[in-house]
Parts: sequence; C-alpha cells; structure tokens
Amino acid sequence: MLSLDTLETLMAAALVLLLGRLILARIPLLRTYSIPEPVAGGLLVALLVFALRRMLQIDVRFDTTLQAPLMLTFFATIGLNADLAGLKAGGRTLVVFFGAVVGLLVMQDALGLGLAWALGQDRLLGLLGASVTLSGGHGTGAAWARVFAERHGLASATEIAIACATFGLILGGLIGGPVARFLITHHALAPSPASDVAGTTAFEQPKAVRPITAEAVIETVALIAVCLAVGSALASWLNGTAFELPTFVCVLFVGVVLRNGLAVPSWYQVFELAVSLLGNVSLGLFLAIALMSLRLGDLASLALPLLAILIVQAIAMAAYAIFITFRVMGRNYDAAVIAAGHCGFGLGATPTAIANMQAITERFGPSRLAFLVVPMVGAFFIDIANAIVIKLFLLLPVYR
Repeated sequence: MLSLDTLETLMAAALVLLLGRLILARIPLLRTYSIPEPVAGGLLVALLVFALRRMLQIDVRFDTTLQAPLMLTFFATIGLNADLAGLKAGGRTLVVFFGAVVGLLVMQDALGLGLAWALGQDRLLGLLGASVTLSGGHGTGAAWARVFAERHGLASATEIAIACATFGLILGGLIGGPVARFLITHHALAPSPASDVAGTTAFEQPKAVRPITAEAVIETVALIAVCLAVGSALASWLNGTAFELPTFVCVLFVGVVLRNGLAVPSWYQVFELAVSLLGNVSLGLFLAIALMSLRLGDLASLALPLLAILIVQAIAMAAYAIFITFRVMGRNYDAAVIAAGHCGFGLGATPTAIANMQAITERFGPSRLAFLVVPMVGAFFIDIANAIVIKLFLLLPVYR
C-alpha cells in the first residue's frame, strides 16, 4: 500500500489541477465540450490508481482530511458573496429555478421507483439510485442509507449509496458542459450586455486577475474562519432536532448573515475579489481531492440493474436540463449556463455545478444570474426539498 499524508495529498491535488489544465490544452475535444479541469485531471488520476490496484496490486490511498474543510470553505465564500439586494433582484428567478429543481427530485424518485419495479428489484434500491444519492450527494446518501438499513432492512445500503453518489459525481461533471454547449450553439446564444458590464472578477471567471492585498486576504480568511466555526457549532446544535441541516448549509447561512449584517450599518464591506479568489482555490482543490480519491472499483461492482437505473437517470437529467430547466429559465444564455449547473448538482454536488458553469463562462462569456441562483438553490434549498420529497415517496403503500 502507498499512503499519502495530508501534505502529500495536497501536493497531489495541486498537480491534478495542473494536469487537468494540460489535458484541456492538448485535447481540443474536451475544451470544445467544456469539461472542467478538476474533472479531467482527477478522473485520469483515479483511473491510474485503479489500474495500479488491479494490475500491480498497489493500493494508493490519499489522506482526505482536508476535503471537508475545503468544501466548507467554498460554501462559506458562497455565503459571503451573496448580497441580499442581488438575491432580492433575482427573487423570481430563484423561485422558478427552485420549482424546476423540485420537479427534478420528483422525476428522479418516480423514475428510480419505476425502474426498480420493472427490473424486479427492491423499491428502496430505486430510491438510492435516485434523488437520495444523485441530487443528495454522498452525505445525504449515507444518511438515508442508514435509515433504509435500520428501519427497512436493506442490506449493504451504505455501500450502494456511496457507489451511486460516486457514479453521479462523475457523470455530473461530464454531461454539464456538453448540454450547455448544445444549447448555446443550437440556439445561437450569447451573454447579455448586462452580464458583460457586470465585470469578470467573480466566481464565473476563476482565471481573471484580481487586484487584492495581503490585508484583504487576511480579513477574508478571518471571515471564512468565523463562518466555519459558527456554522459547525450551529449544525451541532441542530443535530437530532426537526431542524437538522448539513454543516455546509449552516456555514453558507452564517456567511450570508455575516456579509449582509456587516453591510447594514456600513461597518465593513466584504471584499468580493478576495472572497471569490479563495473560493475558487478551495473549490479546485476540493474537487481534485474528491475525484482523484474515487474508488472506481466500487463502481465496477455495481449490479447490472442498479447500473441500468443510474445510466437512465443520467440520460433523464440531460433531457430534463435541455427540455425543462432551459425552457423555464428563459431559453437564453443564462438559462443554458444554469442548465449546466443543474446537471452538476442534479447528479453530483454543488461544487460540481460551479465547476461546470465556470467551464462554460470561461469559454462563452459571463453569466452573473447563473452564479447568483444556482449556488443558493443547489446548496441551501435543495436538501430541505429533497428530504420532504423522499419522505413523501416512502409514504407510498408499496413500502409498507
């Protein structure tokens, strides 16, 4: 076994990002379909690790200690970057997109249930191959897997949930770019003039040069630390109650309150350039660690019926983004970028959604609206809605 410690894993993650950049520079097809750099580099390393394990019996293990703090840092920067005045201006768009997201949750669970029935499988297996792990991700999947195992007697529920979430994370990072590219080229879309005027130094332009100072970075690190500490304490306090929320949701909420609370009496103005810079750094490193440490062997062990369910879910996600999300969001350039983001967290996670949208905006132009609505809905509202939808499906007579 070859085990990498925390610093060695961090070094490997940085090299994965550089590798992804090199791959995209050398393979025009990947650039054409806007595959994110962390996805390109991370999957290649995961494949190499899988090959070493299968062919040479060398098991490479990464220390993922930094993965959770990096993810929480990213969500803290999303919250610190959320201006309530801007959210109010995009209020109708938020509501419409939230409706589209809820529609996807219902479709995923209905599809998973129907396919499990058609294939003669346990209906709970169909839910695990649906919104529980796809829109829910690894955390939600693991939590519901325990419920399915303890209360409903589903064997190996946790292992199935982790495998499904891993499959979704990969597909979410692969189909978002092609979906958005198809929409943009097919409908001849371009960014609106308002998006061009809005600037190119936020999350949608991760490679933009940012004029910041050491003092601004230190202040921003302090704000992020407050978000992580208070958000984690809030999550622990809510744990086990009816209002229990994932830690990253609490961290994001604290960031929103902190950003807007400090701005009301004009005490302090959050420096958005430093926030977006640190957010992009934490996002890239988190995705690199998450993808390069994937246990692809777990996917190889997926039973054929479950694999069929997941493949159909991925196809359905792409179709939903093209025919539903894109249309209800306005059939314009912003809607195409939002569709790419929806593929990201509809199959994987919010960080994947942001990476998808960054790959699109880097190639075709900025979309402030997409980076306003997708992170808030994908990180803040979806977990609550998903829990309600899952519970409603569990009430169906078929589960009694």
